[in-house]
Amino acid sequence: MSDLDPNAGWLDALKWDENGMIPAIAQEARSGRVVMFAWMNRESLQKTLACGNAVYWSRTRQRLWHKGEESGHFQKIISIRADCDGDVLLLSVEQVDGIACHTGRESCFFFELQGERWVPADPVLKDPKEIYAK
Repeated sequence: MSDLDPNAGWLDALKWDENGMIPAIAQEARSGRVVMFAWMNRESLQKTLACGNAVYWSRTRQRLWHKGEESGHFQKIISIRADCDGDVLLLSVEQVDGIACHTGRESCFFFELQGERWVPADPVLKDPKEIYAK
């Protein structure tokens, strides 16, 4: 039995936390690799659906964040799924230019635990100085 009520309005069916947020995992559609984790609120999810590109809530900036607005590495939405409890979203995306992380890597999940140390396991595809040069 699922806790998500498919008969409720699509936004109301989701379980938002006490701050009005829901976790969102971005997964590259072709490879299946998880490239990012971020937070969404109702407005960011509505904008994502309306524009077809991922829009998140940036906790550091305290504003909506259209992924790729500075880097050009947009996330085109292929599909949006909710888990059985309706408290986590999974965004299947086409990651533009194959770079999701501000460090210039394919995925934000590039640290691997080796023994008792976190080691960068993925290469930098593009120097962040080139990505964010203004």
